[in-house]
Amino acid sequence: MKILSVTPIRVGADELTRRQDRYRRLAPPGVECVLEEIGADAPDRFATADDIAASTAAVSKALAAAPDDGFAFRMPDCVLDPAVPVTPDGTEIQTVGMLRLSAAHLVATGRTFGAVTRNRAIGDALAHRIEEYGFGPWFAGVTVLDLDFDAISDTARWNDAVRGALDGFAARGVRAVINGCSAVDTDTPHTVELVDPAALALRLLAAGGRA
Repeated sequence: MKILSVTPIRVGADELTRRQDRYRRLAPPGVECVLEEIGADAPDRFATADDIAASTAAVSKALAAAPDDGFAFRMPDCVLDPAVPVTPDGTEIQTVGMLRLSAAHLVATGRTFGAVTRNRAIGDALAHRIEEYGFGPWFAGVTVLDLDFDAISDTARWNDAVRGALDGFAARGVRAVINGCSAVDTDTPHTVELVDPAALALRLLAAGGRA
């Protein structure tokens, strides 16, 4: 199974390689995720709601122009699911979202869940997406980590910040939290499950392909 993915922001060659290598590590046997960089119209980071809107437009354009090339799915490399339709759009190759897949799995298994994000703009956009998908009753809200952009590739710094957030969710009885960035390697042992949305989405797609 081949999955086409595009970055939501402009990234350099080193970061693109890091993200592609991450998908290779995460992909179950028989699954290949091909990651391409978004075009020049996209922002280089998410700092504001306008950045997120520009990214969504750029991802939509890139996916619409992408050739079929034997892909089973298209899945943006972003937990905000840019360009993922809320209702069926009739296209032959479906665009699926890692946030939608992850949240639906948690809901289907009877779990309320929260999320952590790098900044408030991303947190607000993620919460809005959850409401669009109809998962609001299961959603325990977002904790904002207040991290700069460089923390995305700094696994230790990201996970250090996440620990305190997980403590807060645990105190409220929340047992699962979606990590609000698709490009971060999660390594935070805790009683609360920190869900890597990219990893979970790939596993779910692989399982669905075998069903």
